[in-house]
Amino acid sequence: MSKLKLATVWLDGCSGCHMSFLDMDERLLELAEFVDVVYSPIVDVKRYPDMVDIALVEGAVASEDDEKKIRKIRAHTRTLVAMGDCAITGNVPSMRNPIGPEAILNRAYIENATAQPQIPCVIVPRLLTVVRPIHEFVKVDVFLPGCPPSADTFHAALTALISGEPLDIPALTRFGA
Repeated sequence: MSKLKLATVWLDGCSGCHMSFLDMDERLLELAEFVDVVYSPIVDVKRYPDMVDIALVEGAVASEDDEKKIRKIRAHTRTLVAMGDCAITGNVPSMRNPIGPEAILNRAYIENATAQPQIPCVIVPRLLTVVRPIHEFVKVDVFLPGCPPSADTFHAALTALISGEPLDIPALTRFGA
């Protein structure tokens, strides 16, 4: 049996879901027998592969770059997993929605700048008017709630996805799971 291709992606979030994913510790070695990590912010791969079996996506869609990235990922992924509350609901990144992107950029780059106050136009991607969860842009196959989901939740979900067993999310996300 060939290994499944696994990707992890970070949109607008805090990286807490990736940290929890890594908290699987030695269980990552068990999973490595069945999957190859082909794209992730924790590995040095710059281009999303042509086809990925499972993609774990952290964060909300807050910029034009995020939107472009999630659409590409969906087009090249068999099973897309929204990992964490930012990906599922917008959570903390969406707290800027009532304020708007212009006020956020002005506060960060003009009002608080001590040298060369200006809004970057090259490094900072153009922000969307409203931060939204990924399922408002593309089809999501699996939702793993939590801020972040626990390492046990990640392990149980990935084990089920790899083996083809039924995925029982409510059982995975009970308090203390």
